Amino acid sequence: MDLTSKQRAQLRGLANGIDTILQVGKDGIGENLIKQADDALEAREIIKGKVLDNNLDYDARTAAEELARATRSEVVQVIGTKFVLYRETHSKPKEKRIQLVRERKKNL
Repeated sequence: MDLTSKQRAQLRGLANGIDTILQVGKDGIGENLIKQADDALEAREIIKGKVLDNNLDYDARTAAEELARATRSEVVQVIGTKFVLYRETHSKPKEKRIQLVRERKKNL
């Protein structure tokens, strides 16, 4: 699922109010980190991560893209050492999920 620019803007706004819960440290991206990200995405739908200074292998963009691939999520934003990932959950009822804005069709 590709996010539209309006949906990205909506998710960036939601991400402003959340804490960083994922940290890519010197061990890089392993099975434990992927599992942690996957569980957090299922519970929250949107998560914020950070690449720590002691990690020499990854920049934030690379780490975000690799985690997104591994967790079947979308990279919403990358700024400096922080990144935001989104994936729609299926464990919550529809009314409790993040409702993304829909593109309106233009009448010609």
